[in-house]
Amino acid sequence: MQAGRNCPLDYRLPADSFAGEPLFDCDTLYVVGGLYGNRQALHALEKRLAVEPYARAVFNGDAHWFDLDPDVFADIEARLAVHTLLRGNVETELGRPGNDDAGCGCAYPDNVDDQTVARSNQIHARLSATVAQLPGMAAQLAERPATALVSVAGRRIAITHGDEESLAGWQCARTALATAARQQELQAWMATNRLSVLATSHTCAAAALCKSGFAVINNGAAGMPNFNNGRYGLVTRIATQAHPSAVYRAELDGLVIEAVPLNYNHTQFIDEFDRQWAADSPAALSYRKRVLQGGEDAPQAALLGGFALAQTLCAMGAID
Repeated sequence: MQAGRNCPLDYRLPADSFAGEPLFDCDTLYVVGGLYGNRQALHALEKRLAVEPYARAVFNGDAHWFDLDPDVFADIEARLAVHTLLRGNVETELGRPGNDDAGCGCAYPDNVDDQTVARSNQIHARLSATVAQLPGMAAQLAERPATALVSVAGRRIAITHGDEESLAGWQCARTALATAARQQELQAWMATNRLSVLATSHTCAAAALCKSGFAVINNGAAGMPNFNNGRYGLVTRIATQAHPSAVYRAELDGLVIEAVPLNYNHTQFIDEFDRQWAADSPAALSYRKRVLQGGEDAPQAALLGGFALAQTLCAMGAID
């Protein structure tokens, strides 16, 4: 097994992962993938949830990554405890103390260079040392489920970290979702499982597709900039009513499926990032440019059919 490239066998999701009864039903659901240890983004989400008191939030993995300081890591865990929590590859591998065969567990595809993979494995090793300083934390992360089936206004919503087959699968990345064969495969799978929406993340690049009878939405990253029009994170919102701040949305069977910005306090975040990661650290080399300058793509790049821009210039003021 090549660390950071290959998936452990236990990443494979059971075929019946989404065949049962929903965990809960609600009218407003947030799916938060890739918080990446950004406490300021978590604060921004908490402020959004405070004005929607009946909304539910599911964190679908990789809530940690930049939170190298044990106090920051523990603070995030304490604040997440009121929500529904799933494992991503980060939590899964942090929950495997002493076993580094999978490295970060990202299962990077061939188009990601070896240096990036190596740096991710180094970040994982550093973060594992953080977890080792927090008694019981590894077990707490490991016991989280990999998937959730929930319901919004009676519509079945599947939530996972990677794709419908693997915890760290890349088949909900933009390049995969853009192909007709993949869209047909998803349409058949979702019809078999009576699903309206598949919500995912993992790839660090947002993607959204809505076709006849189903939608797939990948929020990219809640804790990092995704696009070239501002330094804000992105979360998925599925509800019966539209959100005024959505970046893009689609409507399906009475549901509004949206990407909503998290306008976190950038200054506070970069200060906390730099305090934990030196300029020559693997995290700084891989991510600091994106954190400072935003992503390379416009929001339109995420739209693969059926979604439309709601507003491209979302409010840039941080939610303090």
